Amino acid sequence: MGVWPVSVGMKQATGGCPRHGGKAGVAVKSETPPRYRPELSRCTGAAVPFASCLFPPMKPGLLRTLALFASMVLGALVPQAHAGAWAIRWLVVGMLFLVFLQTRLSRGSLRPSHALLLAANVAMGFAGWGLGWILGGRDVALAAFFAGIAPTATAAPVVVSFLKGRVDYVIAAFLVTNLLIAALLPALLPLVLGEATPGVFVHVLGSVGLVVFVPLGAAWLLRTVRPQAVDWPQHLRNLSFGMWVLALFLITSNAAFFLHSHPELPPAVLVRIAVGTLVVCVVDFALGRVIGGRLFPREASQSLGQKNTTLTIYLAMTYATPLVALGPTCYVVWHNLWNSWQLHRAALSDRAEH
Repeated sequence: MGVWPVSVGMKQATGGCPRHGGKAGVAVKSETPPRYRPELSRCTGAAVPFASCLFPPMKPGLLRTLALFASMVLGALVPQAHAGAWAIRWLVVGMLFLVFLQTRLSRGSLRPSHALLLAANVAMGFAGWGLGWILGGRDVALAAFFAGIAPTATAAPVVVSFLKGRVDYVIAAFLVTNLLIAALLPALLPLVLGEATPGVFVHVLGSVGLVVFVPLGAAWLLRTVRPQAVDWPQHLRNLSFGMWVLALFLITSNAAFFLHSHPELPPAVLVRIAVGTLVVCVVDFALGRVIGGRLFPREASQSLGQKNTTLTIYLAMTYATPLVALGPTCYVVWHNLWNSWQLHRAALSDRAEH
């Protein structure tokens, strides 16, 4: 239901709502029916719906965090939606296409620490794999591996911009880790899966090539033919986020269906997967800060800690089981909790400065 406009011949009100500098409940002379009558802001003189006084608008960042958690909760409650799991691959392709369309890698943005981040990214995959074997065996080890090996997330540059960090550093980390880890995964996955055969190598190479290198090539081609396409992702942010939310819903639904279909699975395995991925997440953010040093501590921490788990969830579901895919799915929860805390602290700091 829309907001009624204030008539041109309206007499200026001296009141308003407490949020806009006045007292609530002051009548405004208007030709609109009293039921839909707006209030006037003393700050701007603009019409403000009285409902906004009672229910202040939520911040976009908080709304997005709630949407992510809601998609996972809904997916857990609707396991029947697992039938749409085939769409996850194409959602990942679409999201990466939009990211590649607006990002380019320049020599000036590359730093020596990017090589260390790449090495740490691979090392954390195998460290998680080893930790998983200690905690609970093969499934826990694979769950932690797929969480640790995931490259930098597409949303990491956005979070760093809110934290007032160097966005160009994180964009370079995103491109370096996503492209090179995608190139390494066909050789690494058969090792951890225990199926180091040429057939598995070729199959993984085809999957990773479709998900990462096809959207990269398509984005490069479109930028070449139509340079103004670089600006399209800015106008399609909500579409990209919607694809992310839908992918998380389908991933969680598929995992819920797997758990319902295998009631014999002990709850202890799920707890071990959650604990193992939490340890990997904490070490990722801490190690990234060390790698960044004095110049880029926040940027490197975010680049190593906030991960493109959608890619590795897809690979885990394709080459392992939905139970293993719970590893990077749990990681989504952990790194979003830490991001929420960082953004909260940044907001408090901004208020203190002003």
